[in-house]
Amino acid sequence: MKLNVMYFARYREALGRDSEQVEGVFSSIAELRSHLLQRGNAWDVLAEPNLMCARNQDLCKLDEPLADGDDVDLTNLQRQILHSQEGVGRLKVESGRDTLARLNPETRVLPLSRRLEGAALEAEVAAADVVLDCSDNFATRHAINRACVVARKPLVSGAAVRFDGQVSVFDLRRDDTPCYHCLFPEAEDVEEVRCAVMGVFAPITGIVGAIQAAEALKLLAGCGETLNGRLLLLDALGMDLRTVRLMRDPSCPVCASR
Repeated sequence: MKLNVMYFARYREALGRDSEQVEGVFSSIAELRSHLLQRGNAWDVLAEPNLMCARNQDLCKLDEPLADGDDVDLTNLQRQILHSQEGVGRLKVESGRDTLARLNPETRVLPLSRRLEGAALEAEVAAADVVLDCSDNFATRHAINRACVVARKPLVSGAAVRFDGQVSVFDLRRDDTPCYHCLFPEAEDVEEVRCAVMGVFAPITGIVGAIQAAEALKLLAGCGETLNGRLLLLDALGMDLRTVRLMRDPSCPVCASR
């Protein structure tokens, strides 16, 4: 991601600059600060415990997440077939909307070019019939899962990294269904591997996306047997598919009271 970082007041004086573009992968402002602190000398001023910071002009804390999913980048094109060379630099939601309109003019797409969290995320999930999670980080996946549990909406979760993919359905309309937190507890120290960092075999995202689409259509149509309560694992190197059963955690802090 490319971030436009601006410095104000005494930080501007100490660092001798108003702003700069910083390129890298940072999940939060704290990670960005750690990166800048590695420069040493004058940059040590950013180590102050009461550092005041803001994202998009809104004051925030150091654990505020940073997102890079706004614009189409050239590196996206090998795996994100919703976009093309002509769309590089455009908002992803607008590029995707236009592609879908060309494929089927009767498709109605409502693009939201903002980060959804808290009450706004819960409202969008509550208005949906089925939710597809195609994100690549645990913080977003857990936020979506919590909103789906509250609204009791079916969630189709997919992930891909390197040569591996996985898909599962959490039909939270049912009392016996586990949630995403039952599978990957948020409090556990799970190593996060993102395709933007570790890379991904391009066809994997297409395979995972197609399976997610199939599961969503079955949920909407009420036909067949979905992956509810099962985790589908794909190993593309050996082209091996297997499923494992998932159990609901009776002490899960997210869904136990459901």
